[in-house]
Amino acid sequence: MENYENNGSSENGESTGKCPFVHGGSTSPATSPLKWWPKRLNLDILHQHDEKTNPYSNDFNYRDEVKTLDYKALEKEMHELMTTPQSWWPSDWGHYGGLMIRMAWHAAGTYRVADGRGGAGTGNLRFAPLNSWPDNGNLDKARRLLWPIKKKYGNKISWADLFILSGNIAYESMGLKTFGFSYGRTDTWQPEIDIYWGPEDEIMAPSENRYADLEDPSTLETPLGATHMGLIYVNPEGVNGKPDPMKTALQVRETFARMAMNDEETAALTAGGHTVGKAHGNGDASKLGKEPEAANIEDQGFGWINPTLTEKGVVTSGLEGAWTTNPTKWDNGYFEMLFNHDWELQKSPAGAWQWEPVNILEEDKPIDATNPSIRKNPIMTDADMAMKMDPIYKEICLKFKDDQEYFSDTFARAWFKLTHRDMGPKTRYIGPSFPKEDLIWQDPVPTGNNNYNEDDIKSKISNSGLSISDRVSVAWDSAKTFRSSDLRGGANGARISLSPQKDWNANEPERLSKTLSVLKTISSETGISLADTIILAGNLAIEEAALAAGYNLTIPFKRGRGDASQEMTDVNSFSNLEPEADAFRNWFSGKSKSSPEELMVDQAQLLGLTAPEMTVLVGGMRVLGANHIDNKSGIFSDNEGVLSNDFFVNLTDMNNKWTIVDENNYELRDRHSEELKWTASSVDLVFGSNSILRSYAELYAQDDNKEKFINDFASSWSKVMNADLF
Repeated sequence: MENYENNGSSENGESTGKCPFVHGGSTSPATSPLKWWPKRLNLDILHQHDEKTNPYSNDFNYRDEVKTLDYKALEKEMHELMTTPQSWWPSDWGHYGGLMIRMAWHAAGTYRVADGRGGAGTGNLRFAPLNSWPDNGNLDKARRLLWPIKKKYGNKISWADLFILSGNIAYESMGLKTFGFSYGRTDTWQPEIDIYWGPEDEIMAPSENRYADLEDPSTLETPLGATHMGLIYVNPEGVNGKPDPMKTALQVRETFARMAMNDEETAALTAGGHTVGKAHGNGDASKLGKEPEAANIEDQGFGWINPTLTEKGVVTSGLEGAWTTNPTKWDNGYFEMLFNHDWELQKSPAGAWQWEPVNILEEDKPIDATNPSIRKNPIMTDADMAMKMDPIYKEICLKFKDDQEYFSDTFARAWFKLTHRDMGPKTRYIGPSFPKEDLIWQDPVPTGNNNYNEDDIKSKISNSGLSISDRVSVAWDSAKTFRSSDLRGGANGARISLSPQKDWNANEPERLSKTLSVLKTISSETGISLADTIILAGNLAIEEAALAAGYNLTIPFKRGRGDASQEMTDVNSFSNLEPEADAFRNWFSGKSKSSPEELMVDQAQLLGLTAPEMTVLVGGMRVLGANHIDNKSGIFSDNEGVLSNDFFVNLTDMNNKWTIVDENNYELRDRHSEELKWTASSVDLVFGSNSILRSYAELYAQDDNKEKFINDFASSWSKVMNADLF
């Protein structure tokens, strides 16, 4: 048998010199379908955490493993690391604390409230693009300093936990009493492609690309927080590199607000971050090697290689100098320096704008980081000067200046919030050192009653007069707020009955009020939480709809949810969870620049759903009549309220044809009679037009998969209902 494989030979048998390997594989931009069909719906983020990238076996659970860690031994070694010099990378004043704090800060500081993405919870600082952002210069060295400890303790400590722990230990070694620390962050094993970092095509492009109006920081594109691609917060030299502390103050305020910080927390973090350590710009940045992702193979993941590295050659931000007289000591020196001197603009050795004191006593200058016989001018960034010149920040900082204890406590709490904001509720905290105090940003929920008879509750719900649609809708609206990105939201707490959620347009406030009134009565009569009652009502509706289709179905129920109070609910913070769309209920506000289909994929990813789970849920929700405000689009069934695969059967029926009415509205007509049968949104039709989603739709439309559809829907439904129960 002849072998027709192309081995790089021409028809006359001579070698063509072509390599048979497809360079880049099927994920290469040159071969990706998105290169050829850029408008194709990109489902990649739904496959973000494919288990094939995880090197651990299915029975490995880091959160169980870390509970066996010898915390005291690890933390003792971390303290020793801070002051143990390594020949291959210099420490400032014999202390690595400043570098470790910066690593922890930059790991956590990518968090943003709009979508809950970013943050330190996955250890993604190890991967592109974060590992190669200019703002993260030389943090690759900090991670390598931690490697011996990571190597020793292995599976019992994640990189994600180690990054934040290193910052905590650094502050403690310099004299700060930290507020606490929790273990439990699980590492990811690939870059997080679900995070949108900005519209720019190049790192550090002018920030106008991010703002509708650069003079108005509130116009920064949602969900972004930083002012530039490649920065954690704001440009230290000023807006687009032009010093102007008052303009920078506005950007600082907006940027920190977008990561859940108020003015006092912002001032405390700015001051506390610059109380210790220094900026590095004492060299020629043009001589540095490329960032880690572009470095030579022999550099083994090290970036920014400096071939002339000496005691004067470290370049990171480009600014050069320390902020305080004693940069390895936690004290009030930042405020003394900032307010007791006048400041003027100067250029660092690397050519960056920085502020230096007009007059300063020699003894008030910090000692040089590597030569104790020399003292050098302290510096301030444009953001530091904003703390002095902006009237709000100035008042706060003067209060800190006069009360060191208050400043230390405020900073410690803000630092804890910064480094734990994406860990979810306190019930997820692990270890001996996390604070026992309940904090409102942790979205506290009291423990609920779990001693009751489910069948009795179900009987009352069934006889309540609430329709299947009412019950499915209220359960979905209660649970759909969950975000896997920062583990906020969800059904626990029944916050759908509180402000602001009870008034969201996405939740149909008038209908919601009527439904909740009935369920609250049942909750009160039976002594169980409203949260449990809502989920039981939804589960029961699904079971009844399945029975109507001829299938006995029992959805497993997890009891014990509690009910939060309005006082336990930070209204401003929860406002960030308000959806712009809910594809599962076929509702779109029209406020987003993204298409309804893209918003659906984003919502599904935040809920932790796979593409098949998203597909089966949309199809099931449609036939259950769970659309928003009696919207009939996508209900491709003559038996609304029956859990059937009709959505997929009729979507893929070639006797039907679709025509566009206007943007996002379509009609299905009989191909022969032209009779109008159903209407649809673009979200409904994408399950027939997108080749990947159509493959799932066809699977569920098969005659032999009716039961599979019901079971898969029930499984996916349960996943969403219980997503916030840890």
